Amino acid sequence: MPRLLFEKKGNAVWISHLDLMRLFQRAFKRAGLPLKHTQGFNPRPSVSIALPLSVGVESSCELMDFDLDCEYTNWEMLPQLLNSVLIEGVRVIQVYHDGRKIRDLALMKSTITLKYDNCLTTDAADAISSLLSSSVLTVTKKTKSGPQEQDIIPMIRDFQVKATGESVIKINLMHCCQNPTLNPMQIPVAIAKYLPELSPDFCSCARVEIYDVNETVFR
Repeated sequence: MPRLLFEKKGNAVWISHLDLMRLFQRAFKRAGLPLKHTQGFNPRPSVSIALPLSVGVESSCELMDFDLDCEYTNWEMLPQLLNSVLIEGVRVIQVYHDGRKIRDLALMKSTITLKYDNCLTTDAADAISSLLSSSVLTVTKKTKSGPQEQDIIPMIRDFQVKATGESVIKINLMHCCQNPTLNPMQIPVAIAKYLPELSPDFCSCARVEIYDVNETVFR
């Protein structure tokens, strides 16, 4: 099954997962590329996105599998064709004929940006780095069965914390994204819990790249 690599940035980060699916379904139709539909009582277009994004999170490494209901050979032109009918902020980067099985996707590199209304002390980044170096770091995770305590340290593969201005800290994080999964926005939650004086006034997150368990780029 063919696979798209695409990015979602700018104002497009506020589009929900379901609306993003509809956006691509309409884009294929406008581009004159009919999608196959699933069988059964309620047929659906054959498109699926790995690791759905939370609203407000941007990404440079989204993957979408699709299946066309027509003969198509000009794969090199497919990104350009779709981009001509997609909205600003959603851009197809590349198309692959046979992507790896999604179950092999294991790690993700994310960037978390913490912004503060006031200037930070010079040791703020070191304090956050020490927190993320703890042997145990529990946060409360919302689940379908209710709130649960989760230790996030085993799901952090690597990290770097750096002050990029008097009131901005960036955290580059390599973390598990499947079995188990760490939502990187749990990091600001942990900071607010254990370092309340460094609780950010605003935080954002961006997906940078995805990998298999050996840290090989996943496609």
